Amino acid sequence: MARSSTRPTSRDVARAAGVSQAAVSLVLGDKWRGRVSETTAQRVRQAATDLGYRPNLAARNLRLGHTRTVLLVVPALTTEFFAGVYTGAARVAARHGFGVVLYPSPEGVGPARDPFASAQAALDGVIASSMAADALTAISGDQLPLVMLDSDPAGSLGAATVNLDITDGVRQVTDHLLGLGHRHLLHLAADIPSWTFEIRARALADRLAATPGTRLTTAHAPITIDAARAATETALTAPGPRPTAIVCDDDKLAAGAYKAARRLGLRIPDDLSVTGLDDLALATALDPELTTVRLDAELFGERGMQALLAVLDGREPDHGDIPVQLIPRASTAPPRPS
Repeated sequence: MARSSTRPTSRDVARAAGVSQAAVSLVLGDKWRGRVSETTAQRVRQAATDLGYRPNLAARNLRLGHTRTVLLVVPALTTEFFAGVYTGAARVAARHGFGVVLYPSPEGVGPARDPFASAQAALDGVIASSMAADALTAISGDQLPLVMLDSDPAGSLGAATVNLDITDGVRQVTDHLLGLGHRHLLHLAADIPSWTFEIRARALADRLAATPGTRLTTAHAPITIDAARAATETALTAPGPRPTAIVCDDDKLAAGAYKAARRLGLRIPDDLSVTGLDDLALATALDPELTTVRLDAELFGERGMQALLAVLDGREPDHGDIPVQLIPRASTAPPRPS
């Protein structure tokens, strides 16, 4: 089919598909179900493709009073994890005619400046990580349709929450180390006031409390390699028996633990086992490669966007935490006999 030199219109699509303009609007706005048949919807989509038709979103948005834009608020982009969350959210958003604006909270956590003159006027909804939740008040994001990621469902600001099953991930790590024979664990905890890190500490403590003869030591550090190294050195050189394994809240913290072990002349995993959580690219760059828990960041973003679309449509979002998976590698082994 020869294409016109002028931009095709919805009237052209309707004529080519043999339907009304109203039907074209329903199909291309993804509101056709129950109103037109699947066969008709397919015919409209094919006609739009053949003609090279693209809806004039700007005009549509002005008419409807919507921007079809979602704000994704995350901590400062210090790892590729939140890049994956964005990729997943943007993929789902694009299928529904939405754009996603990524807004990293400047300090990682805490308040942020409004990225728009008026967020409520410029946005249709917000997806926010609990690590950047304080930024929501400053941008009026808590007054918009809101989905929270990594957030306590019982106390969430949002209309919906989407979580990874972090509790099960920590259980998998702990059971792995207990199965190897470790009984004295050091928890290298992220020094960030966030629900996602609180539940990691709780899950680890609860699992060890249920296992007789275990001991748990905790050290806190910001999520930087140098801070993790310093905190680990202090913990490993403290008086008393030395832990035989370190459970880190994050792969970057684990990298700091590696540096501390090397400085102290300890070999991983012969003298000290180390685990992480995230399965970043860093996990396989470390030597030995890091035993960690794989979090599917892109699926996390997809589920977050799907939940927001459900909220915007007045539907009930899907429930259930996203499964996570322990990836055993060479950084863990049985402890040396005492």
